[in-house]
Amino acid sequence: MKKLFVRLLGFGAMLIASAMSVASAELPQYAEADHMGVASCASGVCHGSVRGKDVTSVLQNEYVVWSRMDRHRIAYQTLLTPESKSIAAKLGIGNAHEAKICLDCHADNVAIEKRSEKFQIEDGVGCEACHGGAQQYISSHVDVDSNHKANVSAGLYPTDQPRERAELCLSCHLGTGEKMATHDIMGAGHPRVSFELDTFGALQPPHYVVDDDYKAEKWHGSNIDVWAIGQVTAAKQTLALIDERLNQGGLFPEIALFDCHACHHSMSEKRWTASERSGLPPGSVRLNDANFVIVLALAEVMGEGSDVALRNEVKKLHLAVNKNGDYSSSIAALTTTLNQIDSKLSSVDLSSSAQPLIEAMIRNTIAGNLTDYVVAEQAIMAIDMLLEYRGVREEYSLWLDQVYSTLQDEDNFSADDYIDSMRLFGA
Repeated sequence: MKKLFVRLLGFGAMLIASAMSVASAELPQYAEADHMGVASCASGVCHGSVRGKDVTSVLQNEYVVWSRMDRHRIAYQTLLTPESKSIAAKLGIGNAHEAKICLDCHADNVAIEKRSEKFQIEDGVGCEACHGGAQQYISSHVDVDSNHKANVSAGLYPTDQPRERAELCLSCHLGTGEKMATHDIMGAGHPRVSFELDTFGALQPPHYVVDDDYKAEKWHGSNIDVWAIGQVTAAKQTLALIDERLNQGGLFPEIALFDCHACHHSMSEKRWTASERSGLPPGSVRLNDANFVIVLALAEVMGEGSDVALRNEVKKLHLAVNKNGDYSSSIAALTTTLNQIDSKLSSVDLSSSAQPLIEAMIRNTIAGNLTDYVVAEQAIMAIDMLLEYRGVREEYSLWLDQVYSTLQDEDNFSADDYIDSMRLFGA
């Protein structure tokens, strides 16, 4: 399943109540609680059972699933590879496995004073990197009278909430003001990062079951809800990064915020085409607007004209950035529109939107609006999920394989081949 994106989960992508929470929880890396270490969770009577159990509210084999099958487990080991050593040497940061810039996403890199005796940085992206420091909840969360709300109050990060989950994942798979795979890092050899909440979640082995116990205490929605919230959250985080990171005070902005493939292709290859969404002339360096473009399709299906506002504001942002204008006002306007779309998700039933979304993305692809590589990969991941949601993915498996094959080699991506494969939908 999703063969192309198994590859994306390799070296570069390992960096990995209500759904409409008013305020997000603080990310585990920066919260106050001490981290007790993976070993604190690994007992056979806690989360270290070899087999999952069905007589308790959790499977109790979570540690085993993580240690044997979850790629986050080897995130730290990746820093010991020749590739990582080469990147670190080019950056002049010493050893990759000791450099903060690497450890921030390849390990549970909390402050030294927050590490307990059992804590080991070598465990990589372990339990508490996602679930929060266990100092307060490690004892109370096993009490008979304990519940999820109380555990969250004691420091457990609410990973059941798709928005908080997206913010957590994106803190490495996209970046924040504190940590990011910059153009310097990628120039030294780090792969381009890519992420989509539902797809990447599906590619990781689940260590939980959405059963009656889960539904009684935690948020549970459909794949389409998770995808939609993830896309809007990613778009908002992209805007935040542009606001915080674009202007570096020198001659060049933070180039990692732009579309890699707008520049990185053969000089003889004439890739530029006129784009209504950017309005930029040939030779322009274009922001990576993949998440904005996908949210446009979502807004179009949701209706009420939010897609028109979003389209206009994305174009204004592109022009402001390229003309060195006041892009802060564009960011503010775009943020307002994204927040409005975000709030609508709490009241909109997306269950009937799967087919209209598929049709919208295919229609826009054929029209030439979803043919940048980074947009194309987001679009096909979305369509894949939507077909699965409708229960018809198997019927389209050969078509999906054909579309994915056009995206297999991003260095030699052909928009024409991609469009031709998308035209075959339903044939």
